[in-house]
Amino acid sequence: MPRPRRRPPVAEAGLMSHLRTTVWGPAEFVGLPPRRLLAEGLFAGVLAVVAITGVGAVGAWTGRTALAGGEAGLIVAVALGVYLLVTGAGRALVGIVAVLGACLALLTPQAAAGLVLEQRGRVQPVVVTAVEGGPGVGIGHGRYLCSVASPEGVPLSTRIWRGCGQSTRPGDALEVVYDPEGKVPPRGVDPEAERGRLAGVAALACALVAGCAVAVVRSFRLSPASSSP
Repeated sequence: MPRPRRRPPVAEAGLMSHLRTTVWGPAEFVGLPPRRLLAEGLFAGVLAVVAITGVGAVGAWTGRTALAGGEAGLIVAVALGVYLLVTGAGRALVGIVAVLGACLALLTPQAAAGLVLEQRGRVQPVVVTAVEGGPGVGIGHGRYLCSVASPEGVPLSTRIWRGCGQSTRPGDALEVVYDPEGKVPPRGVDPEAERGRLAGVAALACALVAGCAVAVVRSFRLSPASSSP
């Protein structure tokens, strides 16, 4: 019985090289990466970060739903991914950058809302009227959510999770910070949570710039002819 013919090693090596180039980018340079591409990648990354965080901050400050919800930031992240594909960046790196951009677009509005409340917010005491959630309930990673009302008995439309815990009971007093202009929903007072969001935004921004620079640098080809499989 004849055995199946094995593909020549040269063909296998060519196929693996093509796959590696497609996934991670050709990176056809020796030594340090070209300065032009490094500058281009850093510029594109910084520009994307400024655009994503900028629209998120403007949306939180002005209360515009399209900007405050992160949709505009997601469009910027998609545009960045398309740009990297056009430059010939590796598909894996394009995917990583796109995911980082999407995460930044979704996290920025929350962090920006916290900054808005820090700048013009007012602290108001409220009374807990009901407590829901907790481990195993499936609400926000096991968080507890408190329905609250003002001391005059006017209920707030937003449920509070900051300061609401397992030991919280109806009738307990909490503090919320609210926007006098009504453009940002009220939230419980928790400086540690706000600092954590800002740290997350900073980490995602740095990772996005670095990922974009690597993707652009690795897109370098010696000549158009070398791009053929």
